[in-house]
Amino acid sequence: MCMRAKWRDKRVLVTGAGGFIGSHLVEQLISLGAEVRAFVRYTSRPQAGFLDTLDPVVRNSIEVIRGDLRDYNAVVQATRGVSEVFHLGALIGIPYSYVHPRETIDTNVMGTLNVLTAAREAGVQRIIHTSTSEVYGTAHYVPIDEAHPLQAQSPYSASKIGADKIAESFFNSYGLPVVILRPFNTYGPRQSARAVIPAIITQALIGEEIWLGNLTPQRDFTFIADTVEGFVKAAECEEAIGRTINLGTSTEISIGDLVEEIGTIVGKKLKIRQDAIRQRSAGSEVERLISDNRLAKELLGWQPTVPLDDGLACTVEWISKNIHLYQIGQYEI
Repeated sequence: MCMRAKWRDKRVLVTGAGGFIGSHLVEQLISLGAEVRAFVRYTSRPQAGFLDTLDPVVRNSIEVIRGDLRDYNAVVQATRGVSEVFHLGALIGIPYSYVHPRETIDTNVMGTLNVLTAAREAGVQRIIHTSTSEVYGTAHYVPIDEAHPLQAQSPYSASKIGADKIAESFFNSYGLPVVILRPFNTYGPRQSARAVIPAIITQALIGEEIWLGNLTPQRDFTFIADTVEGFVKAAECEEAIGRTINLGTSTEISIGDLVEEIGTIVGKKLKIRQDAIRQRSAGSEVERLISDNRLAKELLGWQPTVPLDDGLACTVEWISKNIHLYQIGQYEI
């Protein structure tokens, strides 16, 4: 089991820093004393995603660099002078990948190649590459360990399989100190309504009808604070280099049962309406994801600490206070 490292005055890069997991990771690294450089996707608006919602003292301590992962020069500039790279930047929408597979693959595969190449040139001490449980596809067996076959059931999952394998190849070919983390379904404050839990909560807060796709898939939901702790521990553990590590709770719940849980928290008897546009095609639907998290426990000393009910209650509270950030009921790809 690895010991806690000292982060004070370490300069680190987080790609995808303005997103859901990225913004929470930045916040945690700042609290540990690290100097954080945040790489966020450039838009014409001077915004940095959820980084803009952080406490002003925290926000002002972050060095924000805007660019695109597909621009190698931008990635090289962002990587100069850092000791660790947390690579979370990606196009993550599965429905979006059906419509825009080329953009998804360009960003997730070529963007990852750029990050790995820049990290190698910069001589970084560690790069944490973010995978996803979607690379496993529908479970052949449960719980799913890191040796489970990989199945590309969407262009998004295919892009992440490709990115994972390139990261693996950079460790094997060049000795780049890579750790591949494979979070299962992370949820919590700041998550967009593209994910199922915010989609349910936002609808539940304003009414009693919940529009969803398939209700039978089983998922392993991990609260954001636990996922972030896994990222930090992976960066601290020397024995994690070259390994692929699941981050999940090893418990599962169906989407239908999840609606009931959220209904109990908001104090409503929710009625489910199935929406055909929200359903994946039969060959693309991942029916069951439940992690085997023994490697994370043994190697990193990591384990989830937030029960689903507590995490959902925290998420409901945050969304209710920030409901203006959501287009309620509108299906977002």
